Amino acid sequence: MMPLLRDISPDQPVLIAGPTASGKSALALEIAIQQGGTIINADALQVFDCWQLLSARPDPAELQLAEHALYGHVPYRETYSTGHWLRDVSRLLSGNSRPIIVGGTGLNFSALTQGLADIPPIPTGVRAAAEEMEREEMLEALDVETVSRIDTLNRARVQRAWEVQEATGRSISVWQAETPPPKLRREECVAIALNASVDWLDDRIIRRFDQMLAKGALDEVRALQHDWDIQRPSAKAIGGPELMAHLNGEISLAEARGQAIIASRQYAKRQRTWFRARMKDWTQVSADTLSN
Repeated sequence: MMPLLRDISPDQPVLIAGPTASGKSALALEIAIQQGGTIINADALQVFDCWQLLSARPDPAELQLAEHALYGHVPYRETYSTGHWLRDVSRLLSGNSRPIIVGGTGLNFSALTQGLADIPPIPTGVRAAAEEMEREEMLEALDVETVSRIDTLNRARVQRAWEVQEATGRSISVWQAETPPPKLRREECVAIALNASVDWLDDRIIRRFDQMLAKGALDEVRALQHDWDIQRPSAKAIGGPELMAHLNGEISLAEARGQAIIASRQYAKRQRTWFRARMKDWTQVSADTLSN
């Protein structure tokens, strides 16, 4: 048994966050095998049914070793927000099995442990209008309080704030002020944030993407070629747009591989920044020490 497990009570819920390719799923599986529990996905891409390889979902052999939930259960054409995930995970928390919640989507963990504003779904027309607008144009329409609280350089955050205001007539900051209590409080859990050196993680990212290609990731993308829509949430899977560009004759496979690896590194950097800023009270664990 790894030393980390000696500090984890079998009765406590476990939260495991960390950047892509840091070994989160392997740690969750080890805890589930040694202590029991249901591994619950908190990754925004592993929910979609189209991505077994590109999202690094647990494989059939791993699924045999422990109970898993919220993996590959959403059709790839559908949207699936943090709100959807929170409703799904809430139903699982009322069961008898100790939850082991694992993923790299920081917003899911924030919603789980801090609460999430109950904002109504955004109408398709509003979202379509937002897609046509410039970030600066949307910022000008937002109230001062909202602008002070969001990352104004992050188009997705700006667009979300604009959509909420346009669709509901209330700013996202007002909705957030009315946030209900969290579904699972941080102090009730063992909360682990994996971190790793850039060089160590970069090497893992390269090797993992090459393994994905060797196992058939290109075929996984090819299966969606007839029905590809870059605007779908499922299309945000790193490697998806790059390999699709190759299949469409726009770039070579080597170029697609290189672009996907760069995108993975950039995503890992954004994840590390989020975790450092938002998870200071989590137990910090070096992923290097957990690998074989």
